Amino acid sequence: MLERTFIHIPGVAETTERALWDQGCLNWDAYLEGGERFSVGTASKRSARTTILRSQKALADGEHQYFARRLKQKHIWRAFPAFKHSCAYLDIETDGGNSGKSITTIGIWDGQRYHALVKDENLENFRDLISTFSMIVTYNGAAFDLPVLQRRFPDIPWDQIHVDLCPLFRRLGVTGGLKKIEKRFDIQRPAHVDGLNGYDAVLLWRKYQFRRDDRALQTLLDYNEADVVNLEVLADKAYEMACDELLGNRT
Repeated sequence: MLERTFIHIPGVAETTERALWDQGCLNWDAYLEGGERFSVGTASKRSARTTILRSQKALADGEHQYFARRLKQKHIWRAFPAFKHSCAYLDIETDGGNSGKSITTIGIWDGQRYHALVKDENLENFRDLISTFSMIVTYNGAAFDLPVLQRRFPDIPWDQIHVDLCPLFRRLGVTGGLKKIEKRFDIQRPAHVDGLNGYDAVLLWRKYQFRRDDRALQTLLDYNEADVVNLEVLADKAYEMACDELLGNRT
């Protein structure tokens, strides 16, 4: 979908992009091969060509920062498959607050392995870990997880592509919290954490913190792991739904 995107060209709106597709200009290569015969509305054809050439180079070089800057949040999901190989499915747990100091756990699923960063143990490793990823996928992360993390780690560049599934699903007509949406798509959780919520995560942390109950910490981590692992499944579903809605019968 990224290589079918023209919305990031200066002066190209959604209607112009759709018009390009209707003209048979289905991707960047098609425009470069026959750009003179394709209308870009009021946009400059020179600017369109320059932007597409720059986009191709950024994609080939894995320059995620370029697309993070050029694509609006509404359209950033289009970059998902292109950078999925370097994606951090991320979720945090807190002690109930929203300050940087309130973070108790940061969970990251990289598609193969779960990384658990815990307060007073290895939380500081987050700086190095997150720098290895080109894209971050969250659920409601723009409103909560990332602002809290940015307060805790203000020195991190935060230049990754960020796909927030919450507003994306909402635009697709799928509403509710993460657990509700999981159930809609019949996504299962391990039995011992099924039914737990964010407040339970706070209580589990307190039980670990004040009673040194290692089982409580393990349950917290299992709960967090379910969150981030399921984000990958949901991201695939959201991308497929968004493509169907945007492209319709276009091939």
